[in-house]
Parts: sequence; structure tokens; C-alpha cells
Amino acid sequence: MVGTVQESKNQLTRTGYYVSLFGATLILLWIGIFKFTPTEASAIKPLVENHFLTFFVYKIMSIQAVSNLIGAIEIIIALLLIFSAKFAVLKKYAGVGMIVTFLMTLSYLLTTPGIWKIVDGVPVTDFFILKDLMLLGFGLMLVQNNK
Repeated sequence: MVGTVQESKNQLTRTGYYVSLFGATLILLWIGIFKFTPTEASAIKPLVENHFLTFFVYKIMSIQAVSNLIGAIEIIIALLLIFSAKFAVLKKYAGVGMIVTFLMTLSYLLTTPGIWKIVDGVPVTDFFILKDLMLLGFGLMLVQNNK
């Protein structure tokens, strides 16, 4: 009986892992592809140009080129994630890519002027960026659990 309970927990953990893996892959692919549009390129400009690590990129690349580069990085991380389901050695690289990417995007919450507003006494931001907390956590799990 105990083996059955343990097997159920392992199966649930495995299922949760694959839901997270494919969910993160979908999010990264979708957003990465969207980065190739002029709408998204313009939308991320205030984030990129106000960050202490990326403020200079528009001096050497166009708005669209910067967005394309970011999109390509997101797509590469998504591909690493999806292929890590078959090739476990890729998990670590996907995890490191996620950690760097999502630490950067979350830091935009601290460096972009006007990103925080007070609505009915509650500080709010563009909530789309908060998904990166969960994706950062998943990246940390991938690096730690490299089986």
C-alpha cells in the first residue's frame, strides 16, 4: 500500500514537472515570437533603455533589432526546454538561461520609471511581468535538479 501512495506522488510530481516544462516552453515561444513584431519592439523599449545593464543597446542597434535579439534568446531557451524532455543534459542550460532572463526582466520593475502606479491605495504594475517570478523558480529547479 505504501508503494502505491509513493508511486502516485511520484507520478503527480512528474506530471507537474511536465506541465511546468511545456507551459514555460509555450510562454517563451509565444513571447519570443511576438518580439519580432513592431508592437512588442516598441513596448519593451522603455524597459530596456532605462536599465543599467541594457541602456546602451539602442545606440548600437535599432529598436526592432534589439527586440529580435531578445526574442531569439527566448526562443532558444524554449527549444532547450523542449529538447530537455528527451536530453536531460540540456536542463541545466535551459535553467541558467531562464534564471538570467527572468532576473533581468524582474529587475525592470525596479529600473523603469512609471512602471508602478497606485490604484485605490494599492501599488500595482503591469502584471504580465509577474509571471516571471514563477518562471524564475522553475529555472532554479531545473539547475538544481539536473537528472
